[in-house]
Amino acid sequence: MSTTSQKHRDFVGEPMGDKPVTALSGIGDVLGKKLEEQGFDKAFVVLGQFLLLKKDSEMFVEWLKDASGANTRQAGSCAQCLKEWCDSFL
Repeated sequence: MSTTSQKHRDFVGEPMGDKPVTALSGIGDVLGKKLEEQGFDKAFVVLGQFLLLKKDSEMFVEWLKDASGANTRQAGSCAQCLKEWCDSFL
């Protein structure tokens, strides 16, 4: 059984609103800054990319690794977070 972080549970447990990109599970200050520099400053903007990739977690993980330098674990955590959020709110 996989466990999720408190950050993950907090994110998927409520509407996204105007949360910063660093509210996403797997995205800390360093990766957040790299994403912000590319225009991905809010969690909803990253969600938009996830949706453009048709909620394909594998493609999203590869995109996030390329865009931010995230490792597989960080990118996978973010993808799972967004997938669960979508399952709850879309």
